[in-house]
Amino acid sequence: MADTLDALHPRAALAAIARDFHARGWMAGTAGNLSAREDENHFWITASGKPKGRLDERDFILVRAADGVVVERLRAEDKPSAETSIHAALYRLFPDARACLHGHVVEAVVAADRAKKGAKSLRLPAIEMIKGFDIWQQNPKVDLPLFENILDVAKIAREIEQRFRKTPPPLTALMIRSHGPTVWGKSLQEAYNRFEILEFLLRYAAAR
Repeated sequence: MADTLDALHPRAALAAIARDFHARGWMAGTAGNLSAREDENHFWITASGKPKGRLDERDFILVRAADGVVVERLRAEDKPSAETSIHAALYRLFPDARACLHGHVVEAVVAADRAKKGAKSLRLPAIEMIKGFDIWQQNPKVDLPLFENILDVAKIAREIEQRFRKTPPPLTALMIRSHGPTVWGKSLQEAYNRFEILEFLLRYAAAR
């Protein structure tokens, strides 16, 4: 990857992230989805069903953030990721977000599945790495928003939007139980760094 992901075109940066995440086991097969803004009103997102270890710059679809409508396809047969509605909701909620990354991390799923049934959050360990989310308190009590996994992804997106409009999250991340984490950032590089940080925190939590 380049010295900073933001030096690349968004599609090139996302393809590089996908290959990296796949190599780490965070995007096995065709699982996971990544997006980045093209401008204030649109974002690129991975096309559905693509092997994440072999993405190139043509494997993305341009979507309108306001309603999730597809604006441009680089391959006529491509369809947007099934979780496009979640990305669109996050871009509507957080205008300063430039990228949104979702992967399937084993330790994250293990940590989240230990939470009580119906829990709305997962307490993150108060260890040094949490500073990667600009949390600088001594022994901070930080709760990762937790959502239940259902087949109706659009319903999950609505639940995220409703909850976060009422109560903004304490960090730029959320977790879907038995599924995986989603992280966003003010730049591609920040989102990438924070995904790594969250993976470390949840790996630590799962190991305890």
